[in-house]
Amino acid sequence: MERKLNVVKIEKNYHHGDLRQALIQSALALLADKGVEAFSLRETARRAGVSPAAPKHHFKDTRGLLTALATIAFTRLADALEESDAAAAQDLSSRLGAQGAAYAAFALAEPALFALMWRTAMFDLTDINLLAEKARAFDSIDRLVRGAAAPRVPHADPAMAPTIACWSLVHGFVCLMLDGGLGEDRDAQAQATDTLLPAMIGLLNIRN
Repeated sequence: MERKLNVVKIEKNYHHGDLRQALIQSALALLADKGVEAFSLRETARRAGVSPAAPKHHFKDTRGLLTALATIAFTRLADALEESDAAAAQDLSSRLGAQGAAYAAFALAEPALFALMWRTAMFDLTDINLLAEKARAFDSIDRLVRGAAAPRVPHADPAMAPTIACWSLVHGFVCLMLDGGLGEDRDAQAQATDTLLPAMIGLLNIRN
């Protein structure tokens, strides 16, 4: 009983917005510690110091909370891609290399979030915030590869082939790194990102 009273007391100390943010921070930490497979709403609440029912005030269920985390992941990736592009020399080769390096750096820094982004069955693909951030991340690559004036078409359209090819190459490279296919040493991984990845992108011979 004493423990239960303490949890309720902690919970009341949160303001409405603070509780949501506290749950998100707890969920991010849990995801980083345990990965997607071991993620649970109950453990998120326990780490935040609130009752198991508390997350339902902000997230209907585990799916809702994972959707919020996926949205954060795509936001961070989109920000990284845009910032790297803006900082790069403005020739196409440099910009492609910078975005590829940013994609790899994000995945290596946030492997659990990166893994969640592609587990689409686990979150709500109709969520407007998630859709907006996914589109922003993809558009950063697409505008660079096909050009800002290129018409927007579905991903499966053959006109998207250059963008999908570039994305696939970078994503595959990153997955090889995360799985140890390019070595476990971080310095070696960083060197591969700096030298091998741009050379691979160059083989695509992208022109816009």
